[in-house]
Amino acid sequence: MWQLLAALSCLVVLTNARSRPYFQPLSDELVNYVNKRNTTWKAGHNFHNVDLSYVKRLCGTFLGGPKLPQSCNGGFPAEAWNFWTKQGLVSGGLYDSHVGCSSYSVSSSEKEIMAEIFKNGPVEAAFTVYSDFLQYKSGVYQHVAGDMMGGHAVRILGWGVENGTPYWLVGNSWNTDWGDNGEWRLPSCSEG
Repeated sequence: MWQLLAALSCLVVLTNARSRPYFQPLSDELVNYVNKRNTTWKAGHNFHNVDLSYVKRLCGTFLGGPKLPQSCNGGFPAEAWNFWTKQGLVSGGLYDSHVGCSSYSVSSSEKEIMAEIFKNGPVEAAFTVYSDFLQYKSGVYQHVAGDMMGGHAVRILGWGVENGTPYWLVGNSWNTDWGDNGEWRLPSCSEG
C-alpha cells in the first residue's frame, strides 16, 4: 500500500512541476506570457544586449544566502542598516558632535508608512525579485511567472489606486529606461 502512495505522490509532484511554465529570464516568451494573462501590469524589454549575469548582479542576497563581494551588487539592506546603527555614517553634523541623521524603524502598518512618507519622504524597503519583474513596463506589478533572481532594495515614494488596485509607488535604482521611467507600482494591502 505504501508503495502505491509513494508512486502517486511522485506522480502528483511531477504533474505540478510540469503544469508551471518555465521561461528563460529576459525572453520574448516570458513577455508574451505575462501580457496574455489577465494581470494588472504589462511586460516589455528593459535590458537590451546584456548578459543575464549582469542583471543578476543588480539583485542582492538574502540572510544565509551566498556571500557577496565588498561591492554593492544589489546590496543587503539589513547589513547596511546594521552598519549605520553600529558604526554610524557621515551625516553633515560637526565632527564628533553626534548631531545629524540617525536611522530608525517604521512600523509595517500601511497607515504609518503613509504618514512617514508624507512627513519625511521616501522609505526604504526590500523585496524578492522574480524574472518577470525584470520585464515590468507599466501597471501594478504582481508576480506571474519566472524564477527567483535575488533580493532588491528600493524606495517607496508614495501610494495610489490604479483601476481599483491600491499600490505603492516605488523608485528603482536601475535607471529611467527601466520600467515606467525608473518607477513601478507594488500592490498594497490597503488597510483603508
